[in-house]
Amino acid sequence: MANGADMRTLVVMPTYNEKENLPITVGAVFSYCPDAHVLVVDDNSPDGTGDLAERMAREPVGRTARNEPRLFVLHRTRKNGLGPAYLAGFRWALDRGYEVICEMDMDGSHRPQDLPRLLAAIGGGCADLVIGSRRVPGGRMVDWPWYRDLISRCGSWYARFMLGVNVRDMTAGFRAYRAETLRRMDFDAIESGGYVFQIDMTRRVAAMGGVIREVPIVFEQRARGVSKMNGGIVVEAMARVTRWGLRRLFCRRG
Repeated sequence: MANGADMRTLVVMPTYNEKENLPITVGAVFSYCPDAHVLVVDDNSPDGTGDLAERMAREPVGRTARNEPRLFVLHRTRKNGLGPAYLAGFRWALDRGYEVICEMDMDGSHRPQDLPRLLAAIGGGCADLVIGSRRVPGGRMVDWPWYRDLISRCGSWYARFMLGVNVRDMTAGFRAYRAETLRRMDFDAIESGGYVFQIDMTRRVAAMGGVIREVPIVFEQRARGVSKMNGGIVVEAMARVTRWGLRRLFCRRG
């Protein structure tokens, strides 16, 4: 089994108004994982995040020591959700032959120093999906508001209960997928827009019989910029998980 660090890896990072965080986060990813590539998927950020990413892609931080590109930018015309942004990035990665495709937030809440742990787990075992988890032993959160923690914990518990998936951190967005696993999915059938996209992807991997592993990470409160979480995202998640759960229960009894 290949080591995760030796597999051709792309980190997909959706952005919307993350100009302050972009140089710090991307620079740290390359510091801890110099062989990984990064794809910035920008939703036409009015603060110029996409333009800055383009400039960085042409500068030394966006290239290897041999002047090979390792930072790429995918521009989208409008902001229409986290899920569509990730799916666009997944398609881009699969078309270019990457073996491991990661999800990671640009806002600094996912620590780049934890990324090698995810890559080691997906390269060193039979996992189809590795989740950087706040809810397993060794995982924790730093400086997160209590109400955000409560929403996250309740959301994960509800999704786990309704969907019958034994994953402690169902809403986690720090992930590594095997490309072969993503190739087996019908992306056109995925309609989740907000953070429920993470739950949707988890249940789909589980339904395919895929192996899911959780590794502990430290999740930090963003230091710069504004969170994209809002009430509509929570409502979407509850509605979709309830519908999926009832469908699962009905089909099992039928």
